[in-house]
Amino acid sequence: MKKSIKVGDIAIALERKKIKNMYLKVRPPEGEILICAPETMTLETIRMFALKKLPWIKKQQKAIQSRTREAPRHYIDEETHYLWGEGYLLKIMESNNAPRVTLGHKTILLQIPPECDHEVAQRDRLTKQAIMAQWYREQLKQAIPPLIEKWQPIMGVKVNRFFVQQMKTKWGSCNVTHGNIRLNTELAKRQKICLEYVVVHEMTHLLEANHGKKFVALMDTFLPPWREYQEMLNSLPPNRDN
Repeated sequence: MKKSIKVGDIAIALERKKIKNMYLKVRPPEGEILICAPETMTLETIRMFALKKLPWIKKQQKAIQSRTREAPRHYIDEETHYLWGEGYLLKIMESNNAPRVTLGHKTILLQIPPECDHEVAQRDRLTKQAIMAQWYREQLKQAIPPLIEKWQPIMGVKVNRFFVQQMKTKWGSCNVTHGNIRLNTELAKRQKICLEYVVVHEMTHLLEANHGKKFVALMDTFLPPWREYQEMLNSLPPNRDN
């Protein structure tokens, strides 16, 4: 059951679970704060935990809010789009050939059918967005298998399947029962080490479902600088499409 508590001027959603350790999340897109705590833990202990985390909470919220203020993409010439943390200038080329995206030295070439008139501008924007979204999915699908193959023998786990999809509040998720992981398509726009961090994070859930001390210890063992990569991931501006 969820309830809300206040620490200073900050509202925090509190969820009680059958877990041993407490953990905290700051969720995009609004910077919502959630604490998951053991069912028997006192409210005062939870408040003290949140109070100690206030500087970190505000830092994360500031990063999320700065990303939210990032201008939407319009898919026009000379607009900056990102791949693996690097900015590229978008170039639009009209062609009667099939739509496609080609990566250049400092450009992303988007080839589309000729535009008809100004009345279809919004439709054309959505068409460009859809073509680019599919291209990003393909980049991610190519980058993930080598990472899984690299980490499976190190971690002693087996990923049965992986999926890529748009996710509003998470970078990834893990279905422990089926051995599947899901990854946010936005990761194709981040640095590759950020993708690797999320892959390792989700694979670690195959060993430990919760985010408690055991999970943290495993992450420290497998990927010691993971906190640095986590901060890097959450501080980069996204390439917003809406």
